[in-house]
Amino acid sequence: MKGKVSEDTLAILLDALPFEFSFVDSDDRVQLFNKNGDRIFPRSESVIGLKVQNCHPHKSVDKVEKILEEMKAGEREHADFWINLKDKKIQIRYFAVRDPEGKYIGCLEVSQDITEIQKLEGEKRLLDWGT
Repeated sequence: MKGKVSEDTLAILLDALPFEFSFVDSDDRVQLFNKNGDRIFPRSESVIGLKVQNCHPHKSVDKVEKILEEMKAGEREHADFWINLKDKKIQIRYFAVRDPEGKYIGCLEVSQDITEIQKLEGEKRLLDWGT
């Protein structure tokens, strides 16, 4: 990352991202998440420090564990999937996070409502505000 901002500004920037994320460390413990307005998957601060396996529905825990195992072993760098949730299409992506030497330091989980993105057609150019 290049540049410099205060920790307060960085927190505001992360909360302003148009998706929600959680960072899980190499011990599978939740360390950080952004607020992102109305979260798709609500989190309370009480999840900080918890094993990520305790933050997922029971039916998906084995899948989460397999993804994390493969990332730790260097067999996988990301996993993408999507689900229908009520009237929305939700994309969920897991990314391995590695230090400059390639050592696994955790996983970034990113979730985004892509319902409106899937409806895009043609082009909309910069400053085409009318449509």
